Amino acid sequence: MYSILKPLLFRLAPERAHALTVQGLAATLSLPGVSDLFRKTYRYEDPRLRTECFGIPFPNPVGLAAGFDKDGKYYRDMSSLGFGFLELGTVTPLPQGGNPSPRLFRLPADRALINRMGFNNEGVEALARRLLRDGRPGNVVLGGNIGKNKLTPNEEATADYLKCFERLFSLVDYFVVNVSSPNTPNLRELQDREPLTALLTELQERNLTLGRTAARGSTTELGRPGELWHRKPILLKIAPDLTEGQLDDILQIVNDTGIAGIIATNTTIARAPLRTNAAAVAALGNGGLSGAPLRERSTEVIRYLYEQSGRTLDIIGVGGIDSVASAREKLAAGARLIQVYSGMVYAGPGLVRDIKRGIVEF
Repeated sequence: MYSILKPLLFRLAPERAHALTVQGLAATLSLPGVSDLFRKTYRYEDPRLRTECFGIPFPNPVGLAAGFDKDGKYYRDMSSLGFGFLELGTVTPLPQGGNPSPRLFRLPADRALINRMGFNNEGVEALARRLLRDGRPGNVVLGGNIGKNKLTPNEEATADYLKCFERLFSLVDYFVVNVSSPNTPNLRELQDREPLTALLTELQERNLTLGRTAARGSTTELGRPGELWHRKPILLKIAPDLTEGQLDDILQIVNDTGIAGIIATNTTIARAPLRTNAAAVAALGNGGLSGAPLRERSTEVIRYLYEQSGRTLDIIGVGGIDSVASAREKLAAGARLIQVYSGMVYAGPGLVRDIKRGIVEF
């Protein structure tokens, strides 16, 4: 089906095509009979796929990366594709429109995307309301990717992250601190050792406070028994453009703050090597590059962090996963879990099923 639709979708602007795709999925799943056939076609489950990471049981290690469903509008529909976990966001305290359009571009020759979305989202309160209204899609794990508003200066960024963390604490299973997007001015400066340590320390302190408070209650907002509450795993999403020295700092920060792990990696500001004409790429302007060209560097970062941590660090691998082989590569490098986004644009929704089957058969 996707092989038929893909040429038509690629005639549309990428943002428009994305909206039509997820809306079409939701419409398909609302049809009696058709939804059952869809799920049968795209789902693949096997008990050997079950894994535990940072204290959470995952039905399988394949997740949807942040950015696909920023506002939690389609997470229940996306769960029908067989993901083990879904990461919502990046969400900010206040709604913001993001950067002007066009801000998302395809590079078909490279099986890549360039985006400068700029944390466009409806705000954390809108996401929280949807999660409360719609509940959890079965046993799929939910993550919350949090950021700061564009107009918030870096010296006040911690307050933005805390607001998102507090509002979503009862509604998601883990958190991701996004300080590595290249599309919010000066955001990546928060990856420096001193501000990042301070930010993560504040979040961990609030994590402990909220966990203790919730444990005294009878139920969570979603009706879970209060005694099941505990501190939520906090992960840090890093850029692929960090040097080895900076990666060493990241490992020290993980150790100093006690966060649960790393997501490696976000999009890159690099533009080589690409098959697409360099002048055409330059004409697109700034933005983060994702997809197949990021595959090698992302894997290098994962392998370095895993080895330098004594093979103990929990890592979610993302970047250039568009096939069974690229998924296996990330896992072999040290990732415990993996995420897809750009690869699904080019390979279609069957990618999740194929990767899971490939992991079992490996």
